[in-house]
Amino acid sequence: MATSINGINRAAGSQPAGLSKTTAQVWLLRAAPFILLAVFLLAWHLISLNYPPFILPGPVSVAVTLIDKLRDGTLIYHTAITLSEAIPGLVVGALFGFVTGYPIAKSPVVDRLLSPFIVASQGVPFIAIAPLLLIWFGNGIGAKVFLCAIVVFFPITINVIVGLRGISPILRELFRSMNATRWETFCKLELPAALPLMLAGLRVGGTLSMIGALAAEFLGTDRGLGFVINQGRGLYDTPLVLAGIVTTVLTALGIYGGIRLIERTLIK
Repeated sequence: MATSINGINRAAGSQPAGLSKTTAQVWLLRAAPFILLAVFLLAWHLISLNYPPFILPGPVSVAVTLIDKLRDGTLIYHTAITLSEAIPGLVVGALFGFVTGYPIAKSPVVDRLLSPFIVASQGVPFIAIAPLLLIWFGNGIGAKVFLCAIVVFFPITINVIVGLRGISPILRELFRSMNATRWETFCKLELPAALPLMLAGLRVGGTLSMIGALAAEFLGTDRGLGFVINQGRGLYDTPLVLAGIVTTVLTALGIYGGIRLIERTLIK
């Protein structure tokens, strides 16, 4: 009896240790990005001590510039301009990606006709197309939106194709046996089945849309985060350049997080 009680006590005593270890692992995983960020900032600070500020400013100098530009509204205004180009470009690119990917996934003939051109188009750097778009469409917002749409078009199209082709043939036969119309099959089978991969492509496209917007702004504009970075480069104001880059990264992360939130809502 005493042996049994001792065994129970040892088992009970060992349980909290296992739980605490699991909890510690969870907290370590959650804190890992922040620890890595702190190590990166520390390394950046130590390296910057060996260079003048116009070559490599420290993180404190960049943070001061970032806060100053946020306070006077400069970065807020230019971020809004870049978003007004990136978000419509993302929407347009996603629509064209779905409209193109759906018939490619459904028809082998369309696949053979369009797929080589779509793949070949990715061999041309979009930065090489940007000057042509500005010549053809001017320096307005239309050319920038179009460039963003081109950048996000390919990953979304590929994800649509993969999502639709991954639908089980058994499910398709089930819908045919129930005499489902094409619209019912699309709404109740194809769209829900392809939605996770479509949204994954949309997340990638959301970050790429910022790259497209900045690429267009680099070529000539007086507004946007690309203009801020170009202005800092021309003035040898390296903290301003890095502040613009940090703002771009944070904005892209915001777009990614927003799409992720939409994805969780729709997938439920």
